[in-house]
Amino acid sequence: MASTRLPSTQGLQAFEAVARLRSVNLAAEELSVTPSAVSHRIRQLETQLELRLFMGSDFGLSADGVAYLARVREAIAALQQVPGREPASQVRRLRVAVTPTFSRQMLLPRLARFRDAYPNIELMLQVTMPVRNMTAEEADLELRFGTGPFHDREFCQLLADDVAPACSPAYLQRHGPFDGFATDAEVSRVQLLRTPLESWRTWFKARGIGLPEPATGHQFNDLGLALDAAAEDFGVVLMHLKLGSAWLENGRLVRLSAESVPSPNAYFLCWRPGAMERWECATFVEWLRQALRD
Repeated sequence: MASTRLPSTQGLQAFEAVARLRSVNLAAEELSVTPSAVSHRIRQLETQLELRLFMGSDFGLSADGVAYLARVREAIAALQQVPGREPASQVRRLRVAVTPTFSRQMLLPRLARFRDAYPNIELMLQVTMPVRNMTAEEADLELRFGTGPFHDREFCQLLADDVAPACSPAYLQRHGPFDGFATDAEVSRVQLLRTPLESWRTWFKARGIGLPEPATGHQFNDLGLALDAAAEDFGVVLMHLKLGSAWLENGRLVRLSAESVPSPNAYFLCWRPGAMERWECATFVEWLRQALRD
């Protein structure tokens, strides 16, 4: 169990400086102490918190380190305010590249809470296509979908999901019933909707289906577009259950199996090295990680 004692100010300063400068030596110079003292303070902090704050030899932050850095910088900013004096209002602009379906289904329904909690952070959302290993231009943070790791970026995983086959009620009425959509015969009598973002092999392998990945049929490069097509009777889609929950709740789609299997893909929030030096970047990353747990 983590200690209930407050971390030392020296430990927090050492952590913030190394996270910002990505160097023990530069942090030591800034704090006017030895590099060994900086390392010792960070080890003490990690031991007290029972967290690993950095990953690897380049001082990239772990997911826990990103989350904790946002809180440390918020606390430092609060302590720097002079009592009785209103802090100057400073708008911080944050550019975030997001994919269409994730932004509509997972981000926007929660975004008012971020606006209310951080009124001085002005978000500039830009939609980008959900292609694996994409690089978004002119964005401070970018959402990527895939398996990771992303060697050109630092990142944290935001959302993993399970998948299951689904179709419209009308399509089910015409082509069903199905007993779990778990045999070659059941799969062969429907049109499988394709997307480069999720392979049908995920379902076939888990359910012991011997068919190859479909090579023909309608294809979509956005998961939400594939779900909309299935709702319009185009065929059966391999649905991400968290991402597609709205389609199930409003009855536009129905599941063909009570079983689900983990997708090998997930959503990741990525950034260039050094971006976490900015309070607004670290704050948004930590907020979104927490918001998606609700």
